[in-house]
Amino acid sequence: MVLTRPELTGSFGMVATTHWLASASGMSVLERGGNAFDAAVAAGFVMQIVEPHLSGPGGDLSAVLWSADDRGPSVVCGQGVSPAAASIPYFQSLGLDLVPGSGPLAATVPGAFGAWTLLLERWGTWELGDVLSYALDYAENGFPVLPGTSAAIEAVAGLFTGDWHPSAEVWLDDGAAPRAGSFWTMRAAARTYRRLLSECTGVSREQRIASGRRAFYSGFVAEAVDRFARKAWRDTTGRAHAGLLTGQDLAGWEPTIEPPTVAGFADRYQVLKTPPWGQGPVLGQQLMMVEAAGLLEADVRSAEWVHLVVEAAKLAFADREAWYGDPAVTDVPLTALLSTSYASARAGSITGRASRELRPGSPDGRHPVLAALPDPSPDDLAYAAIGEPTVRRTGAAPGDTCHVDVVDRWGNLVSVTPSGGWLQSSPVIPDLGFPLGTRAQMFYLQPGLPNSLRP
Repeated sequence: MVLTRPELTGSFGMVATTHWLASASGMSVLERGGNAFDAAVAAGFVMQIVEPHLSGPGGDLSAVLWSADDRGPSVVCGQGVSPAAASIPYFQSLGLDLVPGSGPLAATVPGAFGAWTLLLERWGTWELGDVLSYALDYAENGFPVLPGTSAAIEAVAGLFTGDWHPSAEVWLDDGAAPRAGSFWTMRAAARTYRRLLSECTGVSREQRIASGRRAFYSGFVAEAVDRFARKAWRDTTGRAHAGLLTGQDLAGWEPTIEPPTVAGFADRYQVLKTPPWGQGPVLGQQLMMVEAAGLLEADVRSAEWVHLVVEAAKLAFADREAWYGDPAVTDVPLTALLSTSYASARAGSITGRASRELRPGSPDGRHPVLAALPDPSPDDLAYAAIGEPTVRRTGAAPGDTCHVDVVDRWGNLVSVTPSGGWLQSSPVIPDLGFPLGTRAQMFYLQPGLPNSLRP
């Protein structure tokens, strides 16, 4: 291992993202008097445009923050729920044992816009139009195409030309993917955001932001999503399926502000993560396990140190598979999972040899049950636009996620992971200029699991 990034310090503010244009936009906000939350929202909207294979307007996000005014932490949940019509029996009636990895059948309520605007409304100081101005400039006037974006489009170009024609109109030039470094625009998405801004009304800044959010979830965006979802599109199964998402699903959802999950480490740190509707608590579990296993006494980056980190990660992610889910609908034993006694017991199962087994634990004496995942069919592999995590990756379509961290001079800190709504996830909605996300692929179609699909 070679550390190539220096430790940076400062007194004014700092922005770190996965794209230089997003970082520059966020830093511009700080330099113009905005706070960390204004800057994060501006950077997040820019990433939707300049990293469209990693996040999009139809995606979702989770945010962990510290507010200097509140003197405390919060989590913003921008993970939209499954459609009201989504059920295991319905998917089984289609002959499916997995939620497809792409296409409208895997869509949940797109939560990113709601969460970004709630973050801005609750903790920011700028108007929505001001933070959106950076993204709109790149969408309308052009941005350089990343190598990863070009590769993602190239990998699914055949799908675009053969089946997803609205995506071909947005992302292909005479049937070819844009070259890395060439300039591209997303004018249809820009028109959607311009229209949303035109519907921001109210006396106060907060009212104007909230009205823009209503236009998305109860107005023309929801109507366009409803119309689009009625049409069937080819997905990772190799067959065409219509979606289940409706305008009413969007109107009935709101982003939430929640307390974070907290784990202690080394008697010095509190690690703040999302509740177990996301995989955030995995890191807290892992840190508690490696501490119990003696990591703090091992030489950093020694073979022993690496072994403990890797083996604890395996155990923590096994617990994720067996126990994590939406705590609003399933009983997640989070207190037990993050207890020192449980961490010590789990650390005791780490031996000197690498384990090749998925070994969830038994918090509170409960018996773990894991999903029985089938192997994908040949059609799955042939048509996989992106298959994460329940459809095996083919290596054909790169996809991941992006991130933004901001700290300002007043002591505000925010860490956001936007994802989903990838250009390779689902066909572009012609009226909006962007695709829906496919977060429902994270559900299992096996009843009785913490993460089983529920309407």
